[in-house]
Amino acid sequence: MDPVSLLVGGALLAAGFLAGRLGRRRTAPPPPVTPLCGCGHTLSQHDRETHTCYAELRRDNYDKRGRWAGVSWVPCTCRQYVGPRPIDEVFAPPLLPPAVD
Repeated sequence: MDPVSLLVGGALLAAGFLAGRLGRRRTAPPPPVTPLCGCGHTLSQHDRETHTCYAELRRDNYDKRGRWAGVSWVPCTCRQYVGPRPIDEVFAPPLLPPAVD
């Protein structure tokens, strides 16, 4: 091989390396994903035995003339958590029998 080809190849390699180092994009890590139910609440706001949601929702109240009259809190109407299940619930069922009261 002649020395000119080696110099041109080395220059191309160095130019590609520098372009890759300088043109690299710095991206922030994605925010952690919170698993939510269809009602918008997390698994911690659902009862494990009855599977119902015990969170409260904010509702606006209006008077007879249609004017805003304040806020009331009503219970969530979700009947069962439908979001992703924790991995220990899926692969490791409870080992002890349920407690009898």
